[in-house]
Amino acid sequence: MATVHTHDLHFVMFPLMAQGHMIPMVDMARILAGRGVMVTVVTTPHIASRFKSVIARANEANLKIQLLELTLPLAEVGLPEDYNAFDRFLTPEDSAKLFASIQLLEKPAENLLRGLFPPPSCIISDFTFPWSTNVAQRLNIPRIVFHGPGCFWLLCTHVAFSSRILERIESETERFVLPGLPDPVEVTKLQITGFGKAATASQMEFWFRAIQAEKSAHGIVIHTFEELESEYVKEIVKAKEKKVWCIGPVLLCNKDDLDVAERGNKAANVHDYLKWLDEREPGSVLYVCLGSVTTMSTEQLIELGLGLESTKIPFIWCIKKKTEELEKWFSKEGFEARVRDRGLIVHGWAPQVLILSHPAVGGFLTHCGWNSTLESVCAGVPVVTWPHFADQFLNETFVVEILKIGVRIGVEIPVYYTKDGDKMETLVKREDVKIVIEQLMNDSEEGKQRRKRAIELAKKAKAAMEQGGSSYVNVSSLIQDVAQAMTNKVGTT
Repeated sequence: MATVHTHDLHFVMFPLMAQGHMIPMVDMARILAGRGVMVTVVTTPHIASRFKSVIARANEANLKIQLLELTLPLAEVGLPEDYNAFDRFLTPEDSAKLFASIQLLEKPAENLLRGLFPPPSCIISDFTFPWSTNVAQRLNIPRIVFHGPGCFWLLCTHVAFSSRILERIESETERFVLPGLPDPVEVTKLQITGFGKAATASQMEFWFRAIQAEKSAHGIVIHTFEELESEYVKEIVKAKEKKVWCIGPVLLCNKDDLDVAERGNKAANVHDYLKWLDEREPGSVLYVCLGSVTTMSTEQLIELGLGLESTKIPFIWCIKKKTEELEKWFSKEGFEARVRDRGLIVHGWAPQVLILSHPAVGGFLTHCGWNSTLESVCAGVPVVTWPHFADQFLNETFVVEILKIGVRIGVEIPVYYTKDGDKMETLVKREDVKIVIEQLMNDSEEGKQRRKRAIELAKKAKAAMEQGGSSYVNVSSLIQDVAQAMTNKVGTT
């Protein structure tokens, strides 16, 4: 029987069209290519444009990676052409339409894969691409499901749906304990679904379709590392009854300064940010960033700004986009001038990994997206948690109660938009912002223990990705598994 070797393999990856999914998938593509595998990443033109420079540098380093583009059929689901990624905070209705457009990619994607040379050896696709299981079966290759969030979130949602406990809970905000987990975990129905209202029938239908497709898949790749959530890794392997590879934190594959600085997008004034940090005391700065999709009302941003000002703690605050109203407040009230000596405002994309890894940064106010969570872990930085939607509330529980490296801001209900565009959110007052930030950044015994635990986790994260570490070994196992599957395929044809 002819043996299929690593350099003969061609992995095709389908990430969800969102920064939080695309970023780790591109990192994973570079890791696989670094082991000699050819990798094709398929995404929309809008998302692909952000990663072309990173892929170009990978090609210069003789890594076999290519980006291919598919256009979402947005008009067919009633969305305008600029809704080509999950870059904006969408209403639940628009989000459902965008997912519906993704489900129409099955035939175009299959046609693209049939035209590739060398032919694909496997598909690694986001959980939200259930049709890719059908395509893989028709091509007689393995489909491996990619989960962006970690095993804690995955097990919590699995238990919530498989136990049918949600059907017995009437209130959307009543706290209840999820059964059968390694730790007592209290949640609400809204925090499980991740949105500020109950899931619609179509959303639940899609969710169960994705679960069924996962059951037929060859295995699961999860962006985490075994030492971070060992008990939950063991339990998810039992629950899913299939191969599971934990391959993170993939951000640690970024060794080149440019790759670190441009992870996800290009940031302006990187040198200025680092110079500003160089002038601060070690561990004295709070970094504030609430993700690429999360949005806040102007009223809430003002309360956050006034809370930051009242702490007297140095901070870097990343604001994705200022509204006209917020711009007026910044200039009229003189906020930026008042905090100039100890506050740096970043407008747009921030080089988050570079900032978090700087010795001056001692805390991170975060929305608890899984990428940001892992980035704080890798940097050994404790966090203030301010979740908004999706997996973020469960990530908060994991960070605060299991890892014990975080302090809650106190938000309980997910943020969402109504049909007419009004935003529903819990307003956090400046006084509460001040209290929680000072609790995180102070030198109390509790604060010292949080920082100690965070630093220990950072060491474990780095060890997992080094040669011989758990994630390094899992990447090897994944490649070998696909090579064996292709060897068996060759032997039967």
